[in-house]
Amino acid sequence: MELEEIRAYLDSPDAQQRMRAIVELRNYNPTIVVPLLKQRMYDQELLIRSFVAIGFGKKRNEEAFEALLNLIEYDRDYNIIAEAANSLAQYGDRALPYLVNLFQYNHHWLIRQSILAAVADMNQPEILLKLSSWGLQGNDLVVKLGSISNLGKLATTNYADEALAILLTLVDDSEVQIRIEVAKTLDNFKNFVEAQTALTQLRQDSDYRVIGATLESLL
Repeated sequence: MELEEIRAYLDSPDAQQRMRAIVELRNYNPTIVVPLLKQRMYDQELLIRSFVAIGFGKKRNEEAFEALLNLIEYDRDYNIIAEAANSLAQYGDRALPYLVNLFQYNHHWLIRQSILAAVADMNQPEILLKLSSWGLQGNDLVVKLGSISNLGKLATTNYADEALAILLTLVDDSEVQIRIEVAKTLDNFKNFVEAQTALTQLRQDSDYRVIGATLESLL
């Protein structure tokens, strides 16, 4: 699609045409794309705003970075904020202060889970430990499970002892799903005596699903 046609479609009252225009922008460079995407940053259609947020992560430049910061601060839909956080992570280490701040002050499970997943791929063990610890202090089970899983990624880092210490506090947690995830994650620490002791305890758990989780690595 030619650029003039894309511009016309972006201004269309038909949401399908606006969506098509955004998809067609994939063939152009960020200098052209980002200003056009910004025109639809606050589109009434959730899906279009979501695609705009994704676009800012794929067509990266300074203007797109600033637009993403604007989205995570001013958009009121958790889906869009989560998508913007994912795109922000594409900018690497410079995005970390903003992601950490968003995680700290926004407790919605989707946003926090998106940030946990993004930071897990950024080779930032200290920050991953901090976010996982915060996630476990919250009340959302999905975030807690994601935080436990991420602690397992620290087993081969300088933060292994701290990550394991957190996991050990959860061995007797009243929530079965927490104990299941802990059992799975402790396998990453099998070279630690404390982890082996905890796994031995979990193999005697009152719930068969927890016992099964401790045996998965043996299959």
